[in-house]
Amino acid sequence: MLYLDNGATSFRKPACVYKSLFYNTLFNSANAGRGGHRASLKAMQGILDAQEAAARLFNISNPLNIAFSQNATYALNLAINGVLYNGGHIVVSQMDHNSVLRPAYARGNYTIVKADKTGFVNPKDIEKAICPQTRLIAITHASNVCGTIEPVEEIGLIAKQHNILFLVDAAQTAGCVEIDTEKMNIDFLAFSGHKGLMGPLGTGGLYVRSPHTVHPLITGGTGSQSESMEHPRFMPDMLYAGTINAPAVTALGRAIDFVNREGVDAIGERERYMANILRCELLNMANVIVYGRNYSTGTMAFNISGIGSEETAELLGKNIIVRAGYHCAPLAHKALGSQKSGALRVSFGYFNKKKDAKKLADLVWKISKTHKG
Repeated sequence: MLYLDNGATSFRKPACVYKSLFYNTLFNSANAGRGGHRASLKAMQGILDAQEAAARLFNISNPLNIAFSQNATYALNLAINGVLYNGGHIVVSQMDHNSVLRPAYARGNYTIVKADKTGFVNPKDIEKAICPQTRLIAITHASNVCGTIEPVEEIGLIAKQHNILFLVDAAQTAGCVEIDTEKMNIDFLAFSGHKGLMGPLGTGGLYVRSPHTVHPLITGGTGSQSESMEHPRFMPDMLYAGTINAPAVTALGRAIDFVNREGVDAIGERERYMANILRCELLNMANVIVYGRNYSTGTMAFNISGIGSEETAELLGKNIIVRAGYHCAPLAHKALGSQKSGALRVSFGYFNKKKDAKKLADLVWKISKTHKG
């Protein structure tokens, strides 16, 4: 099997992740924060260690301002609905995932900023979309369709100048693109734990710079302030309600430690190197259309003229794991020009090799020669 769908989830994880999951599921499954006994405290320590690892990765001064969640979508909803719970306008982009677009649509007061044909969003267009009611700017750090990296630092500066909160969706970049929340003026950072960070499925998180800027959406037991009917208003408890998946979060912490040791730049360069090998091969094929731009992650998208993306995926064979269709980002396909049939997405991960890119390129070439558009 050739796995090239790391944009959905990383398939192989570092050995430390599997070891952590096994040990903490089998030997340390106590409920974190629900008691003063040793087992509960040990489970909580695993979560605290994961917060500290994530804080080092994203240059966050206070690790307690990171709350873990089931996934990046959940984190994005916490931020968007938590900021706009009593109204306000949000600026989003055409390249955003439905995990941003749908919550914005549900709030009703939003502006979608268009991208160019490579998937790049101009910061000046973001600024033009700001109105007196704007309370939040949200943007993906990199497209989940074609990998184009957006100018987050420039947009963050615009948000700061206009005193508007700034939310970054780092589902596709956490672990493979450098993220500095201070330098980029990020108020909310939503990240996936199971993609570039190489943690377990069902993990993600949200960094909140200033807790008073967001309203908790789900309330319940937190293990803190149990004598009060009011939900805690301090991080991370204000975004927690109910039992935390301590074994998974602890394993995520081990995965982030691995990323910190290997280096985000080194990991990202490795993934981009393989994607660029494939990109160059495909650009030399007469009837293959490649989307996005060179400055991107290890994710890229393409189509063979005259063949739908789903059919291309089928022709590649069941042992080639890629993703076809619209990737939960229909407006991105409109910007890229692939709205009629979606696109075939290839996303390289840390454990892929150069030969994987070459093998896929050869298969695409054979299909393109046989099925000319």
